[in-house]
Amino acid sequence: MFTFTPLQGAQSQSRVSQSLLELDGGVKVLVDVGWDERFDTHQLAEIEKHTSTLSFILLTHPTLSHVGAYAHCCKHIPHFSQIPAYATSPVIAFGRTLTQDLYSSSPVAATFIPASASPEDDTAVDSKQRTNILRQAPTVEEINKYFTAITPLKYSQPLQPSASHFSPSLEGLTLTAYNAGHTIGGTIWRIQHGMESIVYAVDWNQARENVIAGASWFGGVGGGEVIEELRKPTALVCSSTGGDKVASLSRQTRDATLLGHIKSCLAKGGSVLIPTDSSARMLELAWILERAWHDGFRESPIKDSKVYMASKSANATLRHARSLLEWMDDSIVREFEGEEETAAKTHRRSGSKQINGNSKPSRPFEFRHVKIVERKTQLDRCLAGQGARVILASDLSLDWGYSKSFLDHIAQSTSNLILLTEKSHSSHVQSTGATIWKWYQERQDGVAVEPSAEVQLEQVHGGGRTMQIQVIENAPLSEQEMQQYQQYLGTQRQMESTMAGDATGDVVNDNLSEESESSSEDESDDEQQGRALNVTNALGHNKSKITLTDEDLGVNILVRKKNTFDFDVRDKRGRNAMFPYSHSKKRGDDFGEFIKPEDFLREEEKEEQDTAGLKSGDIGQKRRWDDRQKAEPARKRRQGPQGEKVEVNNDDSSDDSDESDVEEVEQEGNDGPSKAVFSTKEVTLNCRLAFVDFAGLHDQRSLQMLIPLIGPKKLILTGGSTEETLALAADCQELLGVKVAGEEESSSSEIFTPSQGQMIDASVDTNAWTVKLTRNLVKRLHWQSVKDVGVVTLQGQLRAEMGALNIEDDPKQKKQKLDTDVSRQETPEVTTPNAVPVLDTIPSALAASIRSVAQLSMSAICDWRSCGA
Repeated sequence: MFTFTPLQGAQSQSRVSQSLLELDGGVKVLVDVGWDERFDTHQLAEIEKHTSTLSFILLTHPTLSHVGAYAHCCKHIPHFSQIPAYATSPVIAFGRTLTQDLYSSSPVAATFIPASASPEDDTAVDSKQRTNILRQAPTVEEINKYFTAITPLKYSQPLQPSASHFSPSLEGLTLTAYNAGHTIGGTIWRIQHGMESIVYAVDWNQARENVIAGASWFGGVGGGEVIEELRKPTALVCSSTGGDKVASLSRQTRDATLLGHIKSCLAKGGSVLIPTDSSARMLELAWILERAWHDGFRESPIKDSKVYMASKSANATLRHARSLLEWMDDSIVREFEGEEETAAKTHRRSGSKQINGNSKPSRPFEFRHVKIVERKTQLDRCLAGQGARVILASDLSLDWGYSKSFLDHIAQSTSNLILLTEKSHSSHVQSTGATIWKWYQERQDGVAVEPSAEVQLEQVHGGGRTMQIQVIENAPLSEQEMQQYQQYLGTQRQMESTMAGDATGDVVNDNLSEESESSSEDESDDEQQGRALNVTNALGHNKSKITLTDEDLGVNILVRKKNTFDFDVRDKRGRNAMFPYSHSKKRGDDFGEFIKPEDFLREEEKEEQDTAGLKSGDIGQKRRWDDRQKAEPARKRRQGPQGEKVEVNNDDSSDDSDESDVEEVEQEGNDGPSKAVFSTKEVTLNCRLAFVDFAGLHDQRSLQMLIPLIGPKKLILTGGSTEETLALAADCQELLGVKVAGEEESSSSEIFTPSQGQMIDASVDTNAWTVKLTRNLVKRLHWQSVKDVGVVTLQGQLRAEMGALNIEDDPKQKKQKLDTDVSRQETPEVTTPNAVPVLDTIPSALAASIRSVAQLSMSAICDWRSCGA
């Protein structure tokens, strides 16, 4: 069995990716925990509902639409952080830097507390049902802890994943990652479980790029065939983004178009703003700009301009890129391994230094021309600077990040340019990026055609149109808001303490642990373990604010409801089948149980420790070692032989920076509880707009070529707009020669186009029945081993009644049978609709006739084959 449910992103303008895969035995897999610039908790409601039944999590790309909500779910959804997660090393590293940049740049990413203290209102969409009081955002330490707990995988490495504490066994399930392109470490997942072979491929790119390698669909001799592991899967989940897009430009033409727009703007003395994401696609653009400035540094207008990479996690992104070269294109690896002579011409070393007339290789991704803007002081200096500049800033939506800070400055002058690198897929009508993309497509104020030696450049005039931009600032809470926040915080603390060691919390955790050892539960029982088990059950005995029915409580009614001493466990499964047992769990390792040294202090030692703590006054306070004053400066300069300054210990920060590179990301706003204050300002768009496709995604030609070569038995299209999905489904219908799923015959169709939240059954086409064998039949079976598999041939007679069991040898059972026959004569016969049929031995009188019929049929087959029909 295999069912697929797109939780977000199917047939929608939003690029948010969330999918739920359910396999045999109740195994549930969550693929991607995406978010968008709205940071709406309603998009996470389905994830919270299924958290208590998830087996493991897969992360595909380090982008906001794939991993943006992972840290939020780990912090605010109970038990979510206990679910095993799997991703490649670059996805873990760049996903961490993206999340740090997100929470340090956007206050609303922390989301708002509900209007009441009840967690049932967490997913309120209407602004009237929530307050402007912000939750406590995940700290840098918490973000590091969440992403460090993810299990890293390598490409083509089969792995049997570990199941969560509340998941059935994953025996027989194999997980393999393959390169998907689009981002460094992007993954195509292959899940093998029983007869199901599922290939999950969303947002992949077959074409090679400067830094990012193409998807690894092809392999073998010559690379002309799809690799065996990805060929002919029982189900292929593919994104339909670009299903109606014609073939994109080649890499050389695309790079030349980008640089042509930049040089055209710099020649007029203007500045260029390139909004992009924080880590995944930013490295590709930064590499192109660094190489262009290195090759043409002596030429005008490049020599008179500067390039900036603006992101609050830019240094961490470059630091991770230096250690992940093996995940990039082969030419990048050869270049930084010293094989510059054999490297491609487009990948010449751009960071080499000239010391004493000799060229020495520098560290990978040690940019000399691209300056880092990471802190507020660097941003202020960049905004106050004069001259032509190229600014590569996060984020793509222009709703948060440094791109929003640069927008007001760039939009003022007609000589400036906003260079878009991806189409806006935002479903948020008030998004700044969506508004600018809409104006670019409308071209209301005319188009300027710029001359270029290689390609023709088109730039759309802004025309002085005004747009409203939302400004969000942090502010301290009032007295009434502080009381409401304390009430909400008290509820959260009670929930945490209940899970940590409270007896009721232990009951919940132990019952969840027992579920992994018990048989899988039916669908109705899974629904009861959804949101009620995550939130309301975790609140323990607090039923005054949240009303729970007896059905929601289940067997826990014995410990949570007064004067209740009985619970019917008949026909119950899972946690409701046994009395709740409270077990105190001891933490330890291979050497034994953890001990606390303070528990073994003598009384006089305790008094000395308490006295020393009172004198120091640091009880309960976190002390921090301030090594900024004692450490040597990160940058030392010395005079070169020609009198020029040469950097010896060059760090990741820009030349304009006067601060050391530390791990922590600069946080904005108040340290304590705060609220979001919204205001709007008008921005007049006088600059020009241009677009160059740097999304790094498949196009219509790639999809039409690869899907027939892969040859899936079932094709599921998701992750695109309605027009893109239907257009690709029509093309695949002609290419594969199958029909698209409809409302009446979806089970026999081969192409599925589910909408958001729609569950489809894409199981492999097999027919299986369950029968019971009698003892006499089992005794006659002669098993043979064929490649570790037991095979047997048998002939039997199928009976519909349970009374077909052979009980002639047992006198006690024979007596029970006689009593049963008498009772049947007295009462009318009632058939059980769910009775399992029984396979028994064939009577001797009937066996001879069956044997003769079988021989005749075999002879007929032989005659038919011999005549050549």
